Amino acid sequence: MTTTPIAIDGELTIFRAAELHPVLMDAVRSGDAPALDLSAVTEFDSAGLQLLLVARAEAARLGKALRVTAASPAVTGVFALLGMAFDGIEGEAA
Repeated sequence: MTTTPIAIDGELTIFRAAELHPVLMDAVRSGDAPALDLSAVTEFDSAGLQLLLVARAEAARLGKALRVTAASPAVTGVFALLGMAFDGIEGEAA
């Protein structure tokens, strides 16, 4: 089953974390293959990163893998700065 990625646009920051948390948790819990399209994220901070890590942990708890299908330079820049990879995205702009 192919799942349409959940697209997040604009800020993925502390200012939207509370708004996006239930959206991401619902996507992880209801989808067989949860996926995120972060290509339109304009700002990304530690609260956004924490939210992605919580969503990834929830997916793992459910025996699923949360995929990132695309990421903006704002997202990949943070990953690169921290030396992190998230489903194969390692500081490369999508």
